[in-house]
Amino acid sequence: MFKKILIANRGEIACRVIKTARRMGIKTVAVYSEADADALHVNMADEAVAIGPAASAESYLVIDKIVAACKQTGAEAVHPGYGFLSEKGPFCAALEKAGIVFIGPTPDAMAAMGDKIESKKLASKAGVSTVPGHLESIPTEDEAVAIARRVGYPVMIKASAGGGGKGMRIARSDQETRDGFKSARSEAKSSFADDRVFIEKYVEEPRHIEIQVLADAYGNTVYLGERECSIQRRHQKVIEEAPSPFLDEKTRHAMGEQAVALAKAVDYRSAGTVEFIVDKDRNFYFLEMNTRLQVEHPVTEYVTGLDLVEQMIRIANGEKLAFTQKDVKLKGWAIEARVYAEDPTRNFLPSTGRLVRYQPPAEDKHVRVDTGVYEGGEISIYYDPMIAKLVAGGATRAEATERMRQALDAFYIRGLRHNMAFLSALVAHPRFAQGKLSTNLIAEEFPDGFHGATLNDAAMRALVAVAAMVHRVSAERASKISGQLPGHGRKLDNEPVVRLGKASHQVVVAPAEGGCDVVVDGRAMSVRSRWAPGEPLFAGTVDGKGLVVQVDREGVGWRLSHGGVSVPAVVLSKFGAAMLALMPEKAPPDTSKFLLSPMPGLLAQIAVKVGQEVKAGEALAVVEAMKMENVLRAERDAKVKAVHAQQGASLAVDQKIVEFE
Repeated sequence: MFKKILIANRGEIACRVIKTARRMGIKTVAVYSEADADALHVNMADEAVAIGPAASAESYLVIDKIVAACKQTGAEAVHPGYGFLSEKGPFCAALEKAGIVFIGPTPDAMAAMGDKIESKKLASKAGVSTVPGHLESIPTEDEAVAIARRVGYPVMIKASAGGGGKGMRIARSDQETRDGFKSARSEAKSSFADDRVFIEKYVEEPRHIEIQVLADAYGNTVYLGERECSIQRRHQKVIEEAPSPFLDEKTRHAMGEQAVALAKAVDYRSAGTVEFIVDKDRNFYFLEMNTRLQVEHPVTEYVTGLDLVEQMIRIANGEKLAFTQKDVKLKGWAIEARVYAEDPTRNFLPSTGRLVRYQPPAEDKHVRVDTGVYEGGEISIYYDPMIAKLVAGGATRAEATERMRQALDAFYIRGLRHNMAFLSALVAHPRFAQGKLSTNLIAEEFPDGFHGATLNDAAMRALVAVAAMVHRVSAERASKISGQLPGHGRKLDNEPVVRLGKASHQVVVAPAEGGCDVVVDGRAMSVRSRWAPGEPLFAGTVDGKGLVVQVDREGVGWRLSHGGVSVPAVVLSKFGAAMLALMPEKAPPDTSKFLLSPMPGLLAQIAVKVGQEVKAGEALAVVEAMKMENVLRAERDAKVKAVHAQQGASLAVDQKIVEFE
């Protein structure tokens, strides 16, 4: 077995690989850029080597620097994680020349599957079902339109070297094809230095289901069931699960057999994933093969009991698979949610900054948190905005879902915006509970974007009761340290009014063993918790049912967060509540005359000048952040009065870019 391996990556996947290597008794080497000098993976590894500036093109993507780090530390093998150099043939070749083992597939297999156009041709030859389309690189807009018409709308425009949702556009008309062709080529060139695109038929009501395969160097290949990855936004996965709630055993077997056939056709070795698009009638079509470890691999590990990183290391070390297809048994259910630093209420734009508070839920055999951050660390503008992957499992899908909901409520992050409210809304959605998933789910259920979840009446009453107890416990402590003479301390109001959001509720509060008994609008409720002032999580029960609520002090009241809802709560006397009802609401400032940057990033392009007339929908500027281009468009017809930021400028959130008359 290898004595030392280098992880050519960063963040949560680097930490993930280090954990398995440590368990196997293998020493690890981390590499890091200037921006990652204090990163978690650097601290976890046995050794760490600096490899250059923050920009990945000058550090994590520089093959010579990774090879040099291996030689410097004596690393015998390299695990690439995912992204960066994980699917780059020249990297494999450089390692081989240096006598270093690549923990992954052969360069030939990687090359065969790395090109979406060529991989579809190979898949078709291997007897794998493929989507109808034009599998040649398309040079011009006019040809793209002609091909789209021939294939039949809607179509999907894809970058040949694409991945992670980049360089992909859906087109339903000639104009959308022209616009999508230009955008896909531009994004592909920026992300992959390869602007080739192709077109294929877009499957309506599609599900994205993928098959995990493992293959050794001796011709043994198995599939480890499937992962349902249909819940996506902008073609990027948000929630994944294993197994799929949609597949039957017959379809699972057929997809698995085709995945194995494709892997054998390219003499595959290591862990890989064959992705399929599946229609409403369970017809399935090959999309691509990812010749690396997938982000969502933990759900497969939960239901199979296998450590995929360990298997990759053993295969690279020349070992045979220790099991056959008949030994693979799927047990239980697992769901993964990707926790990102992004603002769901601002069209999911990236959020950067310091993790002032970072308190993940407790891990056990059913809850797992894969992360590369820590409290006090930063989410920078240079890399992917993932904070963590939260995985919850159970004997059934319902059990796994309930554990996921509880874990999301217990995941406490402050200092930057994150998407956990949105994730909570998704796993609580009726369509998710019913398993009626498709890659269009988010677009269909949140057509105007995400503006916060809603709770039913019972859940809202529970929050009112929690607010009443939180106030009571805080008031009791304050009464004991007020400094008043005996008999003159602060009196506790047993019949206050709880204003939750904009609604007021009359309550009655009485201390009880382990908590309080609370009457909310005439309904008696039992609230039990050991919560103490200053604790961020209220963990306890309401009427015997477990409940976790995030509690933040806000002015004279609190902000309570639960189930995707974040709502202010103020507890007042009856007189105070009557006075509050008379207070006028402060109007928000008028920003309609400005184009503001919705995120921190680089102003890559300014498309207007002073005095120019613009029409609603017209592109005004392009802001680059987290490796993505974001086009900012005019919301109404207007005339440009001033341009406040110049091309190449670094922008802060809400910084003025353009002013209108």
